[in-house]
Amino acid sequence: MVVLDEASALHNGAFLVALLQSMDAGVVACDSHGRVVFANRSMREAAGIEPDGPLPPDFQDIAYRHLTTPDMRPMTPAESPLLRALHGEHVVSEDVLLRRPGQRVRIFDTSAQCIRHPDGRPLGAVAVAHDVTALRRVERFRNCHLAVQHALMKSSTIAQATPGVLRAVTTTLGWPSAELFLIDEATGLLQSAGYWDSAGLDPDGFFGHTPVRGQGITGRVWESGRPLWIPDIRVSADLRTAHERERVQICLRRGVRTALSVPVRDGHALLGVLTCYAGTQEYEPDLLTVLLHGVAGQIGVFVAQRRAEELSRQLARAQGDFVDLVGHELRTPLTSITANATLLAEEAAGLDPDMRQMAQVIARNAAVLQRIADSLLDLAGLDSGHLGLDVRDVDLAALVADAVTCLRHSGDRLTLATELPSALHLPGDEARLRQVIDDLLSNAVRYSPPGAPIHITLHADDPMAELCIADSGIGTPAGEQARVFDRFFRGSNVRHQGSSGSGLGLSLARAIVLLHGGTIRLTDNRPTGTIVCVRLPLAGP
Repeated sequence: MVVLDEASALHNGAFLVALLQSMDAGVVACDSHGRVVFANRSMREAAGIEPDGPLPPDFQDIAYRHLTTPDMRPMTPAESPLLRALHGEHVVSEDVLLRRPGQRVRIFDTSAQCIRHPDGRPLGAVAVAHDVTALRRVERFRNCHLAVQHALMKSSTIAQATPGVLRAVTTTLGWPSAELFLIDEATGLLQSAGYWDSAGLDPDGFFGHTPVRGQGITGRVWESGRPLWIPDIRVSADLRTAHERERVQICLRRGVRTALSVPVRDGHALLGVLTCYAGTQEYEPDLLTVLLHGVAGQIGVFVAQRRAEELSRQLARAQGDFVDLVGHELRTPLTSITANATLLAEEAAGLDPDMRQMAQVIARNAAVLQRIADSLLDLAGLDSGHLGLDVRDVDLAALVADAVTCLRHSGDRLTLATELPSALHLPGDEARLRQVIDDLLSNAVRYSPPGAPIHITLHADDPMAELCIADSGIGTPAGEQARVFDRFFRGSNVRHQGSSGSGLGLSLARAIVLLHGGTIRLTDNRPTGTIVCVRLPLAGP
């Protein structure tokens, strides 16, 4: 009976050892003196020693030599979960980092507890470590995207954002350095936009080089538009040209072993390349590529937005220069042409009919050009502040009523319906406000069918006065309503209809309303037409 019990115990012991050896998790145990007496195959492989056979005498020194805390500080034996558990602490789910030379950093979720005799004496301790490197990296990926977003949001240019973005990327990857390249819009060349090196070393030819299209890691991505993963640049068969061999030697002197490069895009447009470098071989190209693709996408959107903003500023400057040119340089000769053409048309009694017609056409079109030049000069003056307002007490109701009366006497077939108070006083520039009212009424008439009703309403909506003009004309396409107040803009339906106009009336109206501290907006009038509403402060500008 005793023999059977001993055989059963031996069998159970062998089964337990086989079970521990088959586990994916690393298992290590120590005796009551803290000496490691068992480490399963997974633990031995992680420590870099022979997975089978007896433990080497220096196993503890080997293992503790490469352990660090999550903040990268070397971990002393007393800080290890195993020895802490031996001294009575119950360690649950703590991260321990393993940093072996030439290997990627691995993260182990570790739990440990004391093994006690039935009488309570400590017999030793056991620790179980699960490799959670990939899981922790995914968690860091999310934090990386947030850090990149923060760096981009607080920066006005890509040059300001690049160090923070690359620092977030390299910290997440645990890689030492990265560089961002962008395609120069003027030359079409790929140029360095900035870099980050965790060690703070000098560029020394490593950073700031000009990539060659189709050569080198960055140059190949520039040409193909696809990610490129080089797990070990020392033995890569893809890097064969003289330029590539030179770059490989520079990288090796820098301690680089692995490189990953991804395209930076905005939609289908290639904007640049993001290249990251590692000092050890990496084994998760798909996971890392997903991270860098996401970061490259964030960078691409940022670069595209900033370039669009700069283009908008350039267009605004060009438009301003054009306005200044027309308003100042053409106004004087146009005034002379208009005066002489008008005089010629008035004194054309001695001319034959064709000559009189020609004189009238010249006078009429010169007057149109004169009005455009005057409007441009007005706009330039109002926008720059050179033209101010002559603010006085204005009866807005009387001003609107007079404008409507003048429009009725113009001879056109009009149906004008008004809802106006007997009086509505506010401080403002009477001439400028009349200019706005006339322009809005003129637009409503011009783009409405003959005889179609136009409704004009005015009321006080404390603390504002609101004037609304509603027509049942051709309206404005939904996608163009945000641009109707831009200089020279004319709706596509207006252009197709062949209606005349300069595209300056609403721009000028908005400038005047804004100077009064008010707002102007345009909405649809169902089923057809437009409603323009002007709101002016009753307290004045």
